[in-house]
Amino acid sequence: MKTLKRVLLGLLVVAAILTVGFVLWASSAAQPTDAALQALKSDKRVSVRQEEGFIAFSPPAETPTAGFIFYPGGRVDYRAYAPVLRMIAERGCFVALVKVNLNLAFFEINAADDVILAHPEVARWAVGGHSLGGVAAAGYASAHPQAVDGVVFWASYPADDSLKGLGIPVLSVYGSNDGLSTPQLIEASKTLLPPDAIFFLVEGGNHAQFGAYGFQSGDGVAAIPAETQWTQVSEVTAIFLGALRER
Repeated sequence: MKTLKRVLLGLLVVAAILTVGFVLWASSAAQPTDAALQALKSDKRVSVRQEEGFIAFSPPAETPTAGFIFYPGGRVDYRAYAPVLRMIAERGCFVALVKVNLNLAFFEINAADDVILAHPEVARWAVGGHSLGGVAAAGYASAHPQAVDGVVFWASYPADDSLKGLGIPVLSVYGSNDGLSTPQLIEASKTLLPPDAIFFLVEGGNHAQFGAYGFQSGDGVAAIPAETQWTQVSEVTAIFLGALRER
């Protein structure tokens, strides 16, 4: 009996150590650059508001009818995506950047629920994300096809082929110099997506420059400035969102 208690106590200690280690690992997120923090300030072109569980970007002069709910990449502070999401809002879309527990989107797959509930004025919704965030967004869309009108992947792809038969438009944006979600992996992901999915290559773009948090281990070196990549990504995403209004 004493031996069993010692074994159980040992297992509890090991579990506690592993849990603490995981929390510390997940909490050591890549931090937003100054450009990202500056993009969180409102001006005449974009209103930026901290709402319950997410940051909202919207054009102050109009009420957008298309919205984009964005899930951040794994172990990246969600504020790092402010520059490119702000650019999308400048083009007339409502954008919600969701905050996720432990900087890992798969802990908050249903985060889109709160955004949709808080903004009934938005008629059409797309969900998307960068890297691991895109996987989470795809999971949400697969489970809530009636609530989602489009899915956007940035350097990402789904975990399975559940999007194929749902009739939901899909956009996949990727960089030629991405060392993590490589062009080869994106090409292979076509079998998981609807046949009419749109693929857009950012020539010279890498993985980390979908956000603003510095270089990421294992990534390729970008051949274009971050601002150029943000502009291309925001433009093609805004065009995709605009098309949803016509459906």
